[in-house]
Amino acid sequence: MAQAGMFADCTQADVDAWSVEHANSNRINVRAFLHWSARTRLTRRFELPAALSPGNAPMPDRQCTALLGQVLADHTTPLRSRVAAVILLLYAQPLSRITQFTIDDVVRDGDGVLLRLGDPPSPAPEPGATLLLEYLGQRTNMATATNRESRWLFPGRRAGQPLRSDTLSALVHALGVPATAGRAAAIRQHVLDLPAPIIATALGYHQVTTARLATEAGTTWPNYAPGDRSK
Repeated sequence: MAQAGMFADCTQADVDAWSVEHANSNRINVRAFLHWSARTRLTRRFELPAALSPGNAPMPDRQCTALLGQVLADHTTPLRSRVAAVILLLYAQPLSRITQFTIDDVVRDGDGVLLRLGDPPSPAPEPGATLLLEYLGQRTNMATATNRESRWLFPGRRAGQPLRSDTLSALVHALGVPATAGRAAAIRQHVLDLPAPIIATALGYHQVTTARLATEAGTTWPNYAPGDRSK
């Protein structure tokens, strides 16, 4: 977390990074402190992502894949909810970060579509790419005069503000997607498929976090180091 002299510059990304690197026992005090700092206007409003517990452990990979396929194929549910769920299940992004994406984070690259999560941007596979492009032209909460120029990927009802993460969480939950368990399953699969440093850079995670998750998942990339091309 930011040091005292820099606390006013603390961002939601800093809070997200801290939350995944510290024990659950620290969260109660930190949550209360974050609420206090927002009330006293020392900082903006932050949200502490839910921690994993035995009750919301990562879902099996097969279930996660099936759920992703269901979301992609179900054209009867709101497009906004489906796009948020796809980003969560494909890229293991916390909802608090998903709400901060802008339309500039969706990059068209020739015939492909990229999502700017880290460096370099991550490719969006079909049919997710088509879903993203379709959603760009149908974003909700754009009707008011003050919101028509909004660049938030998920505009909120208040002018100039993104959708609240608790609102987005409810929309995703309505699709049958357990946000915490789904994200945990997605990041677990990523660190099994590729070295932890690559996943950290590509998806915007802290390298300490992906290294720990890789160890817990029993990764087969134990000796990989950034810049190593021999693997």
